[in-house]
Amino acid sequence: MHKTLITPHALSQLLAGSEPPVVVDTRFSLADVEQGRRHYRRGHIPTAVYAHLDEDLSGPIIPGVTGRHPLPDPDALSARLGAWGISNARQVVAYDDADGGIAARLWWLLRWLGHDAVAVLDGGWRAWTAADLPFTTAIPAPEPADFQPALRTGQVVETQEVMAMRKDERARLVDSRTSDRFAGQNETIDPVAGHIPGAANLPYPDTARPDGSSLDPETLRSLFRKRLGNVDPGTIAFYCGSGVTAARNVLAMEHAGLPGSRLYAGSWSEWIQHSKEVEPE
Repeated sequence: MHKTLITPHALSQLLAGSEPPVVVDTRFSLADVEQGRRHYRRGHIPTAVYAHLDEDLSGPIIPGVTGRHPLPDPDALSARLGAWGISNARQVVAYDDADGGIAARLWWLLRWLGHDAVAVLDGGWRAWTAADLPFTTAIPAPEPADFQPALRTGQVVETQEVMAMRKDERARLVDSRTSDRFAGQNETIDPVAGHIPGAANLPYPDTARPDGSSLDPETLRSLFRKRLGNVDPGTIAFYCGSGVTAARNVLAMEHAGLPGSRLYAGSWSEWIQHSKEVEPE
């Protein structure tokens, strides 16, 4: 079972085996929400289905209440997973072209639903093509499967809990956005710039090499200790702009052998709906 990351060659071997995984292409761009689907149609890993961040991996936005990418309804998501051929026993591999920042959303969602046999392709689409592995334009017709969720509500941190965490010296709230957005600079997505008061900053791209592949577990552990201190992972909650790329830091913690961190799924875009407390720098 692959539970965090998988290399392109390891995935290629699994696809050639008797029990191939379900591969899910999650390429997506906030600047052009149809770009990922277009790229998928131009070429994707053989047998891969396409998951759209807005349509498949998020629930409906409620103005004034939710952030930009609310968690999907568990039953609706489970039905979608089943339509893609994902059963409770099936290995899943997700990939993107954004250092795992989007693929980690599906990784986290599946774990939220109680499914541990899910991994992110290390290095994503870039690594697959760099390894000169095959791709196709054929759209698969997966055989539907039965997926039964076993929801792990403890993986999610809600806004009220974040407010309490800010007063708890043992807790660590960590912003996964780039340092300029954390500092309230270059904010082009959300209407309010800044970060949640008391949060530390660990941009999710810092857990990857320049080619988009993940740092090794030992280097990741060193990075987390340096940035966050030697704290219990269970006291850490990651957030970002809308709860998507922060999942990449949760994945990196798991890959580093530091399990138990949680996700503030509503993230910054939900926080600013409910609190006037922000720090611009």
